[in-house]
Amino acid sequence: MEPREFAVGQRDFLLDGEPFRVLSGALHYFRVHPGHWADRIAKARQMGLNTIETYVPWNAHAPAKDEFRLDGGLDLGRFLDLVAADGMFAIVRPGPYICAEWTNGGLPGWLRETGVDAGAIRTGDPAFMAAVRGYLERLGPVLAGRQVDRGGPIILVQVENEYGAYGRDQEYLRELAGLIRGCGVTVPLTTVDQPAGDMLANGSLPGVLATGSFGGHVTQRLAALRAHQGDGPLMCSEFWDGWFDHWGGHHHVTPPAEVAGQLDELLRAGASVNIYMFHGGTNFGLTSGANDKGTYEPIVTSYDYDAPLDEAGNPTAKYWAFRDVIARYAPVSVDRPAAAPEPAPGFSVPLERALPLWDALDLLGRPGVYDAVVTADEAGQHEGLTLYATELDADTDAGPEPAGTGPVLTVGEVRDRAQVFLGRRPVGVLARDHHDTALVLPAGAQGRLEILVEDQGRVNYGPRIGEAKGLIGPVTVGRAEPHGWQVRPVDLADISAVAAVLRGLPGSTVPAPELAGPVFARAVFDLARPADLYLSTDGLGKGVAWVNGFCVGRYWSRGPQRTLYVPGPVTREDGNELVVLELHAARAMASFRLGPDLGPREH
Repeated sequence: MEPREFAVGQRDFLLDGEPFRVLSGALHYFRVHPGHWADRIAKARQMGLNTIETYVPWNAHAPAKDEFRLDGGLDLGRFLDLVAADGMFAIVRPGPYICAEWTNGGLPGWLRETGVDAGAIRTGDPAFMAAVRGYLERLGPVLAGRQVDRGGPIILVQVENEYGAYGRDQEYLRELAGLIRGCGVTVPLTTVDQPAGDMLANGSLPGVLATGSFGGHVTQRLAALRAHQGDGPLMCSEFWDGWFDHWGGHHHVTPPAEVAGQLDELLRAGASVNIYMFHGGTNFGLTSGANDKGTYEPIVTSYDYDAPLDEAGNPTAKYWAFRDVIARYAPVSVDRPAAAPEPAPGFSVPLERALPLWDALDLLGRPGVYDAVVTADEAGQHEGLTLYATELDADTDAGPEPAGTGPVLTVGEVRDRAQVFLGRRPVGVLARDHHDTALVLPAGAQGRLEILVEDQGRVNYGPRIGEAKGLIGPVTVGRAEPHGWQVRPVDLADISAVAAVLRGLPGSTVPAPELAGPVFARAVFDLARPADLYLSTDGLGKGVAWVNGFCVGRYWSRGPQRTLYVPGPVTREDGNELVVLELHAARAMASFRLGPDLGPREH
């Protein structure tokens, strides 16, 4: 691309001095396998879009305090170069907070290690801003040379994200905008808030274009945006065309004709738009977030979002309805996406080799020793599983036990789901979404008490962002508070050592048609050629799955999601390896379906 000028005019965006309508679609590079980036970008152009928008998840790029990754699926520079190569522009939303139904709203869990507690995030707190400065200084070189005025695709960069729903610290927003400018960003800046109540006033910044986020009530929302901001182009930078799902709920869908009508209303008013989402993709790994408005609701692995492109990148009825609407207001490419692909391979394969989690612990982390219970964060764990262990002996003053029962185990709070074992035998589950804080141990409870706590996704919206995970003390057994705890982070980011042990096991090590968890299990299968797959979760309980070392995400019989999407680029013809970590119990058989099943629908 040649350098071009992009500006905010009195009523329009201006590209080289001429009015320009932004027709954008949200496509998160971190939710799409990099082998599919070019395909998804091309399909956006074929729908009539001229721009791709993406968040940047700080915590994914910086999984540890002294680490910053820009490789593989986090190669934002390559993603932006592919956007440019397809002749499209880009909007980048670097946060530092992004929400996005992404764990912790994109904020790193390690911020606590730098002295930033939950009350300091998204404020001008010096320690928080120092961490943000370090993040933007590392991200800046990726963005600066790829701006439109330097021949790149980036036309807009957003400051924070829906800040008006969280706070009203204008000085924080000004300082953050200064940091973004300081890392080399010269294109126009924007903010985004819902055009309701005081959100626009609280989250906007003088001299920065305010945009709206909404779905439906288009005319009223645009009027509220114009009432707040008399000059500048109108833009809905999050036009919600679907919604996300949480475990235990329904799969959300919106009728294509209804939402296409809203898009038509928006474009008829002359506004610019960013469709959220154009293609949702998948919360691969352990990256899905959660909401908590009194009850904790973790978000599922799929981020299909009922978007114009489904989770596997196939056009839906909504895609064609949106394409028809856009064609009334802008040129649409004559080329179209290819015909729908053939069904995915359907087959079953036995899980033949198994390794109890207890036997794999030393491959996944080392315990720290503490006098009393500490949080997972204090133990250095920022996602996944944390194992707490202590000894109960005859000298423990558990107090009198109710007839026929044992002492009561109580915790201050569990974040988010705890499996309790005594002598490696399961006792019960404490679930945050059920507000559980106590259960009865067996009579005369003695021996090793182990509590396996799962972080099901950090809250990504509202006042509970940044909270610690794990067990929140005190923890008592009867009237005694056990001491001498081992707290072990269980690192699931790389299970290659576990997979190697499974491969080395002699023959089948699964003696029954069921798996008793917590246990790792392995299956091997061949394909006619690499292909997208849909791993059925029927017969599985709760856990995590990997294909050829790539973590395709969490599964849970609770639903609504009943398949896990496996992107074709991670598969091969011969010797594909499926590994599951089953936390409860499952059939020792894995099945792959012809297509996705995201569960019963809710309109």
